[in-house]
Amino acid sequence: MLVRRAYIPEAQRPESFGTWPYTVPCVAELAERGLTFTAPVTMLVGENGSGKSTLVEAIAEGFKLDSHGGRAGRKYVNDRPKTPLGDVLKLETTPIGSRMLTGPRSRRKGFFLRAETAFGLLNTVSGVYGYWDEDTSTMSHGEGFLTVFGAMFRDRGFYVMDEPEAALSFESCLKLVGLMHELGSSGAQIICATHSPILAATPGADIIEVGEHGTRRVKWNELDLVDHWRRYLADPGLYLRHITE
Repeated sequence: MLVRRAYIPEAQRPESFGTWPYTVPCVAELAERGLTFTAPVTMLVGENGSGKSTLVEAIAEGFKLDSHGGRAGRKYVNDRPKTPLGDVLKLETTPIGSRMLTGPRSRRKGFFLRAETAFGLLNTVSGVYGYWDEDTSTMSHGEGFLTVFGAMFRDRGFYVMDEPEAALSFESCLKLVGLMHELGSSGAQIICATHSPILAATPGADIIEVGEHGTRRVKWNELDLVDHWRRYLADPGLYLRHITE
């Protein structure tokens, strides 16, 4: 592993939690006591608006990845400001992670894939040295995502993903599960925000459910997400009658 904990130093904590993003329960909890990582693969699971994207963006920035997405070690010429949480969040790293962050940029290994901005990024950097040779503009979104995974998610590095399932089919999600499991076993670290029960079932993953309660560690079969999908697939009418009637 490369990162043990994400936290906000006491001197940089807000005096009041009445402004965004500290009004989001999981962010307020992180500000108070931090968020620890206990496994090579961490899944953040929660509803829209729960704050999981806010967390992963800031964690990516803590590892010097751009919040809009991209690979580690790249020098961004437009000097985009950090997100409000990313501006104060710090990472407690392992010795390996510390050497990677404090050494030359060329030593940094990792990638942040953010579904909202990935489509533009794919077409912008296709064929650029250090990325991939394939022309993703000729591919479906799902094929493009799998190209990124195959080219960028290889070394023992720090990989952050925000809802990567957005463009993936069932079978493609299974391929990503296999890749994450393989990476985690190789010494890499993955932090993934997801709505997918398939991705959340990655073997050995530490699952953190994010919501009004803040964060809590749960088993896969205890997730509200999994319970809803089971009920819906067993009888869609139980849910749809409230929508269509």
